Amino acid sequence: MADQGPAPFVTDIERATLDNTMFRDTLWTGQHLQLTVMAIPPGGEIGLEMHDDTDQFLRVEAGRGRVMMGRASNDLQFQEVVSDDDIVMVPAGSWHNVVNIGDTVLKVYSLYGPPDHVHGTRHATKQDADEDPNEQD
Repeated sequence: MADQGPAPFVTDIERATLDNTMFRDTLWTGQHLQLTVMAIPPGGEIGLEMHDDTDQFLRVEAGRGRVMMGRASNDLQFQEVVSDDDIVMVPAGSWHNVVNIGDTVLKVYSLYGPPDHVHGTRHATKQDADEDPNEQD
């Protein structure tokens, strides 16, 4: 699905998340908020990152993951296992990662405020995201 922002937009977010096969697909980018869906394969991860000025909301629609957060990249003291219907709140300035610890694809959607990705960002794989020059945090 192409990024629908900043036009008005309505979707069945559960269906959009569960149907997504891309590592990251940006569904909507506005001036102050962004919606992405993600599919993380078993053993895969979002990748350790930190957003200085962006709060983040994640919701798990399917699968199991381990969320890790902390004030430093080498000190991720907050760790929780998450699964279907769990949410994760990531405060701006927190180092964080989500690792798929299950045996099925981890399906999540994420809201960023303000937006974190370029309008229309699509990554089929984590490698695509890692190689995207626009994704350097």
